[in-house]
Amino acid sequence: MKKNNSGLVVLSASELSQINQIISKGRHSVRVIKRAQILLGIHNKYSVFLVASIVITTQKTVYNTLQAYNEGGLENALYDLPRPGQPPALNQKQDAHIVALACSAPPNGRVRWTVSLLAEFSKKAKIVMTIGKETIRKVLKNHALKPWREKMWCVANLNKEYIRNMEDVLALYEKPYDPRNPVVCLDEKPVQLLSEPYRTIPAKPGQDKRRDHEYKREGVVNVFCGVEPKTGKVIVQPTRNRKSNAFARFFRAVMRKYKRAKKVHIVVDNLNTHKEKSLIDAFGETIGKKLWKRAVVHYTPIHASWLNQAEIAIGIYSRQCLGKDRVDSLKTLKQRTQRWKKRGEKILINWRFTRKKAREKFKYKKCKN
Repeated sequence: MKKNNSGLVVLSASELSQINQIISKGRHSVRVIKRAQILLGIHNKYSVFLVASIVITTQKTVYNTLQAYNEGGLENALYDLPRPGQPPALNQKQDAHIVALACSAPPNGRVRWTVSLLAEFSKKAKIVMTIGKETIRKVLKNHALKPWREKMWCVANLNKEYIRNMEDVLALYEKPYDPRNPVVCLDEKPVQLLSEPYRTIPAKPGQDKRRDHEYKREGVVNVFCGVEPKTGKVIVQPTRNRKSNAFARFFRAVMRKYKRAKKVHIVVDNLNTHKEKSLIDAFGETIGKKLWKRAVVHYTPIHASWLNQAEIAIGIYSRQCLGKDRVDSLKTLKQRTQRWKKRGEKILINWRFTRKKAREKFKYKKCKN
């Protein structure tokens, strides 16, 4: 580094080489590249005004760069010293207290914590004297906390009975397809009937379909759904309710679809109507017992309806056939369902949750028979 008589700088050969590399490769920040261009321009005896014009900066920046070079050399002119930054808004103890608050039950009258509520209670609890919502947001982000969200957990007490029934259903799903012994999953879904008090305006180019927000409640009906996952065959039947008599009629309809089967493996949940008694009460002891005898019923564990593949099928039916439309009567629901069935819709389900995966997931050993 040399300083000439005019107070400007003359770069050494090694400094020139370093500056040329910075400018030519362009792998540095814009600030560093501009400072290198400033030094190179002054080295080439350009005026401060001309250098500022070429680099597109102020004359003050040029003077500051030259001063930094004269005081500390090339590195001092090109790069800024690390800045200490703003001190943290919270210490470790305050941070921990806010995290504990976010993980606790919300105050009476509020269903969940919000950022504003946490800021308010942090001051009330004297964790901090003052705090903003952005600070609370950063604390939650740093600890991967979202207290306004929750997940539903569908696995109850993992006792021997739960494991036995779960493995029975999963073993059934793992078997290869056998038309003489089909596997059929049954479930039901309530459907709320809503009528439109005002005319719906149909869609047209540039305008969405429009519906008034008001509606009239017309009661609740039921839809039974059966699916054979490996073939995609679906049986859907809307009914007035889901009482034992309605279940018996749906069960008979399913068995009639499989007249040639030797045995029909039925997967259902533990609802009290899903019993032989429902068939006997509806059709008499002889017919009821005969129907039930043709089936091999597999009950999902209590609080484990997620094991029933009919839930997937009835969800698809609901999205495709009903969607967000309002259905005003059981008659309308039956008509829509019939049109949906005429399309020949099939619901093939590729079930991948096996007994092996269940043992890994829930960390239990293979059941002993």
